[in-house]
Amino acid sequence: MATNQYFSKGSRQEQILYEDLIVESLKMYGQDVNYMPRETVNIDEIFKDDVPSRFERAYQIEMYIENTEGFDGEGDLFTKFGVEIRDQATFVVARRRWLSEIAPYESVDKVTYRPREGDLIHLPLSNSIFQIMRVEDEAPFYQLKNLPVFRMTCELFEYTGEDFDTNISAIDEVENFAYQWVLSLDSSGLSDSATWTRGETITQYGDSSYNMTAELVDFDGVNNKLYLAHVASTDSDYHVFSTSKIVTGSISGKAATPTLVEELQALQPTSQNEEFEDFQTDFVDFSESNPFGDP
Repeated sequence: MATNQYFSKGSRQEQILYEDLIVESLKMYGQDVNYMPRETVNIDEIFKDDVPSRFERAYQIEMYIENTEGFDGEGDLFTKFGVEIRDQATFVVARRRWLSEIAPYESVDKVTYRPREGDLIHLPLSNSIFQIMRVEDEAPFYQLKNLPVFRMTCELFEYTGEDFDTNISAIDEVENFAYQWVLSLDSSGLSDSATWTRGETITQYGDSSYNMTAELVDFDGVNNKLYLAHVASTDSDYHVFSTSKIVTGSISGKAATPTLVEELQALQPTSQNEEFEDFQTDFVDFSESNPFGDP
């Protein structure tokens, strides 16, 4: 027997009204965030892991944060490797707003395109970047025969060398924590009023078999130094920048010869190797009767 035709479980007019209320509520109680789709640079067809990614586009859209009393997750943990911040958050975005503000620029199929796991959300409120771990598109479950929102479960993003070129300084500055090389330039690096441009590609032409390329993360005009990240060679072999060849900027057009090439490990600026070296003999005192417990 069919359902009662005189009772509607959701007409199109009711659905539109319901969506209007959701969109208005998110605009009132939500936060402006920047949504960044992940772009895979080079797919590893063998192991399917450790794939380099790039984030070049950021879309501003309003989202509601369901965490009203602080971020979820395990919070700040003190481990033997240092402090780990394991914040989690749940973001809600109106499907209609998503399909009008983001989907047309990222997919031809605007109907089925949704937020993707692995994409990032930048929250200016706390200046935090979250990675989408799971997307729920069926909650609330067909209350008026439609699905009006996307609910995204996210975790605090851990930077592992991804390339950020969104032209939003608060986001692109994450690259300052990338593994970097520092090139000290000769005086020709400051020969005119033009300056090196952050984000441009720095190229050094090697022999006929390869060239060196990198992204300019920062330029120290006082000490005439270039800070480079995402260093690579065109032949995929390991090479380093040379002190006998000119480097050029793709945007600024500047050129100079490095006088010194150094590695900069910015991930561990407060390492205590020397301290451990000095008092390593005090860790275990075998003159005690039981150095591994109470005397």
